[in-house]
Amino acid sequence: MGKLIIFSAPSGAGKSTIVNYLLTQDLNLQFSISATSRPARGTEQNGVEYYFLSPDEFRSKIEKDEFLEYEEVYKDRYYGTLKSEVKRILDSGASVIFDVDVVGGCNIKDYYGKQALAVFIEPPSIQVLRDRLVNRGTDSPEVINDRIAKAEYELTFAPKFDAVIRNDNLEKAQEDALAIIRKFLSK
Repeated sequence: MGKLIIFSAPSGAGKSTIVNYLLTQDLNLQFSISATSRPARGTEQNGVEYYFLSPDEFRSKIEKDEFLEYEEVYKDRYYGTLKSEVKRILDSGASVIFDVDVVGGCNIKDYYGKQALAVFIEPPSIQVLRDRLVNRGTDSPEVINDRIAKAEYELTFAPKFDAVIRNDNLEKAQEDALAIIRKFLSK
């Protein structure tokens, strides 16, 4: 039976980089594609980066209890994990890997219990996180300040996770994640 591996972290902690690394390892993992009500950007394709739904379609799926977890990040801007996506991956014989926010990660862990491993990626410090977000060059100072405030809140969730990996050295964080995942999958 497939298992579920949840990665959560504040923005800029390196979670997506670590998840992408794990997907290149021989672990029989498939990435859980999230649903969103935001429009596709650039070359994004439905069913590749996200499942793109209208706000009304998203709300309809919420009413039908089709989400494991979801959040309305801004008015009419939803993100969530479809139960059908997890079932699709598990039915294929693979294990599922998630890249979700801390609340979503906790919700998925609560739903699946011991079948799921929840991993929190911790930045070395808030200042390093701020530097990473600034160096990305994709956000305004106001957005960065909002992300830092959210990160400080999200860090309080770390104790709720099965494992915490401090990402002060990416190569070591990737090795630590790989070791934790291999051990979990071998149980």
